[in-house]
Amino acid sequence: MTITDHVTSSTGSSAESFASFNPKTGAEIARYRNTTAAEVDAAVSAAKHAAVMWQNLGPAKRKSVLKAWGSVLTKNLDALASTIALETGKPISDATLEATLAIGHLSWAASNAQKVLATSRRPSGLLMFNMSSRVERVPLGVVGVIGPWNYPVFTPMGSIAYALAAGNAVVFKPSEYTPGVAIFLQETFNEVTPFDHLFTVVTGLPDTGRALTQSAVNKVSFTGSTRTAKKVAASCGERMIPVVLECGGKDPVIVAADADVKKAAEYALWSAMSNAGQTCIGAERVYVVKEVADQFIAEITSMAQAISAGPDGNYGPATMPSQLGVIASHIADAKSNGAKFLIGGPESVTDRYVQPVIMVDVDQSSTAITEETFGPTLTINRVADINEAIRLSNATSYGLGASVWSKRQGRAIASKLQTGMVSINSVIAFAAIAAVPFGGVKDSGYGRIHGPEGLLEFTYPRTVVKELFSIPIAFTTFKRTKFADSFIKKTVKLLHSKGLG
Repeated sequence: MTITDHVTSSTGSSAESFASFNPKTGAEIARYRNTTAAEVDAAVSAAKHAAVMWQNLGPAKRKSVLKAWGSVLTKNLDALASTIALETGKPISDATLEATLAIGHLSWAASNAQKVLATSRRPSGLLMFNMSSRVERVPLGVVGVIGPWNYPVFTPMGSIAYALAAGNAVVFKPSEYTPGVAIFLQETFNEVTPFDHLFTVVTGLPDTGRALTQSAVNKVSFTGSTRTAKKVAASCGERMIPVVLECGGKDPVIVAADADVKKAAEYALWSAMSNAGQTCIGAERVYVVKEVADQFIAEITSMAQAISAGPDGNYGPATMPSQLGVIASHIADAKSNGAKFLIGGPESVTDRYVQPVIMVDVDQSSTAITEETFGPTLTINRVADINEAIRLSNATSYGLGASVWSKRQGRAIASKLQTGMVSINSVIAFAAIAAVPFGGVKDSGYGRIHGPEGLLEFTYPRTVVKELFSIPIAFTTFKRTKFADSFIKKTVKLLHSKGLG
């Protein structure tokens, strides 16, 4: 399937194609193929053949190809960022940052795959001293990646780059809101690929994604809502297909009495409002101890007054229009439960943009606290002490990321949070560090992308043991002697009776 197969003329029927739109204006950008289940199956079948050739190419040559792809993306950075900005509505500066982080992850995966996935030798133990033991990491085959619209390059690259570096082929289904970004990735990859079908994009509506989960892929890496993730897991579970699920979050910010309060306010504001709040690891809740609460609230309120959404604002529109209703409902629920508005309010939600909303004294039962808002809103609650901040931070079904602000207690606080990632005296820094794993717990999903764990995620371990030399005592035979039985018992007692083994 070539790139031109994905882009259709504007005369294509709704069943055969779909349109992408500029979220700033609502204007149609282009139309793309609504890939059918049969076409998805064909793409996966072709990818299986490509996977075998890719694996046979060897790690050194795979590294060379992926490094070359990174070079092409870097040379075309402005064009990539422009495509991201056009389809998501985010400022070009934010789109450029996203693209550069994605390229960094691609480079790390390419550079480190051979070392991380190298065969390891293991001790065989006294009873099996005549055997060599080793564990090989084996590519899975074809990985199906289903990407989101909020970070259409950075997020899926955490699966695409690591899966390719581990020796797999990839079939990528992007969000229907950002298909052009995916096509850009495939076009640039095609400039360096040694053969066809190694990295394939299948554009389409939700049924295309469903078809990918039901195809003959060997693993699925999904990013999206918890509700959809459960459906993906159920679909794959019927065929024992493993999954990586990167779902939503309700990320807390904890501000201790010894925090740099001004910096905490500045960074929490950016984390909550940047990308129109459409960041799964963005701040949504703040718990600030009473000693510095008034100062924190004053600082963040002052800073927020200089922030606005708009065509030339600090952030863009809601990329997915239906999210506006969710944001509005959370704000309304918080208001009905007695929340006070420092910045904005129900009127902040317009037909495309949401102006910043900051609330204080928000009831813990409000949906603004319990559910992912995915908009430029932030709740702030005073707490008596750090223990209460930790308890309230953990009192959620989510467990993705968190931010802790303390000069002396940061690591101690982080160790008590039920999240997959924590930034101390910073926000979302873990996403930019390629060497560390990214992922959550509880309803935020399972499995990891990025880092060594991200490479290991797209392989399986194969144990290989081999007899080095024969010994007169045989254990694995019906001819095992009484002397062998006695030897086993004596050896085990020697090693383990006093806890020495």
